[in-house]
Amino acid sequence: MKLRILDNSLRLRLSQSEVRTLAEQGRVEAHTHFPGGAVLQYSLEGRAELTAVEATLTGQEILVLLPSSMVQDWADSNTISLRANNELPDGESLSILIEKDFKCLTDRPHEDESDLFPHPKEGDVAC
Repeated sequence: MKLRILDNSLRLRLSQSEVRTLAEQGRVEAHTHFPGGAVLQYSLEGRAELTAVEATLTGQEILVLLPSSMVQDWADSNTISLRANNELPDGESLSILIEKDFKCLTDRPHEDESDLFPHPKEGDVAC
């Protein structure tokens, strides 16, 4: 799973196996280790009682919660992304984008893309 953060936005990109794991087990997570032993964990989790996407930051974990039905519908469809906004206390909002990760359209020899989704524009020139 890839995490991208820019200002008040989170973007998570999942491989095929991560989407399957989320659908089958209800949770997928990844970790980034730092010198000195600190670890940042970022996770997606489906919960039956939810009706909307929610994001939290607790300690060293970014947790994005989704309704379980949304997870199943997304995993079983050709839908590429899920979008949500969480209101912040200052009137701003946190933008959340969860996407299926596609193979690049150009060859990148140092990246393993074997578990990524086939690109819908395969055969075009740019990535």
